[in-house]
Amino acid sequence: MRFAALLFAIVSSTAMAADPWLVIAGGDGPGAGKHVVFVSGDEEYRSEEALTQLAKILAKHHGFTCTVLYAIDPETGEINPMNQKNIPGLEALRKADLMVIATRFRNLPDAQMQEIDDYLKAGKPVIGLRTATHAFNLPKESPFARYGWNYKGDDFLEGFGRQVLGETWISHHGHHGHESTRGLVVPEAKDHPILRGIKDGDIWGPTDVYGVRLPLPGDSKPLVLGQVLEGMTPDAPVVEGADAKKNDPMMPIAWTKTYSLAGGPTGRVFTTTMGSSTDLASAGLRRLLVNAAYWSLGLEEKIPAAANVEIVGTYEPTPFKSGGHRKGLKPGGL
Repeated sequence: MRFAALLFAIVSSTAMAADPWLVIAGGDGPGAGKHVVFVSGDEEYRSEEALTQLAKILAKHHGFTCTVLYAIDPETGEINPMNQKNIPGLEALRKADLMVIATRFRNLPDAQMQEIDDYLKAGKPVIGLRTATHAFNLPKESPFARYGWNYKGDDFLEGFGRQVLGETWISHHGHHGHESTRGLVVPEAKDHPILRGIKDGDIWGPTDVYGVRLPLPGDSKPLVLGQVLEGMTPDAPVVEGADAKKNDPMMPIAWTKTYSLAGGPTGRVFTTTMGSSTDLASAGLRRLLVNAAYWSLGLEEKIPAAANVEIVGTYEPTPFKSGGHRKGLKPGGL
């Protein structure tokens, strides 16, 4: 019997190790008992790296159990964000308390989209990062075409980005790859629990500010504005001359809102147009995202005055570049 039990444990461990996703068990902390599912898959901004590190922080420092899903090459089992048609493991959303998504132009099969559709119809909370504003690019014949970033139907105009997160893809407001972003707290929002422990300049990232249409729709509430800087360092000066108009007005780079699908339950949403792997080198951005996870789950009263956002393990983010992902990696290798 002991041998059989040992054999079962070995087989189970091997099967789990072969799964094309990563599960990080939560420990003690306010998030104990809550399950967060992270959905990565973008060609440029290394969401596979950013979401894996964020999951480690939430699990180790705050107690959340985290599952990280990846764009997977089905032939090799390797993480390949250039494959827009496969993110296995979305069934995990059935038992998720929160979805964190950072995909870009995905054209997922119907069975995978069904899991996302079911999650959203349940009105569960969503956190969207960077390219999640244009998370999906689905053909018109897809039963889930309405989630596409440029969907034209009045029933769900401009898809998941606009209807759930608050905006779809509009533009690079800052000069991509040349003008970085400094976060400034919206004065009227300074007491919002997501901004606890965050002040002007704490948030910085080398990714540029995205353009959004003002005002944001519905009950959206901007929390952080993106100040466009001339260079790619935190101490770079603010853009001047002809480019000064980029900061008048400044674009929101983080906001909250709610959503409801087809008259169903209402869910909380936090969206930020930052979120590349290199952006997560900013402790201020990590704190913003950790605080947002608490708030999204209705745990705002438990947000620490200064949440622990220390990097877990080694984190050397890959610079953003289309197709610049680290080759040959499988889940568990990040």
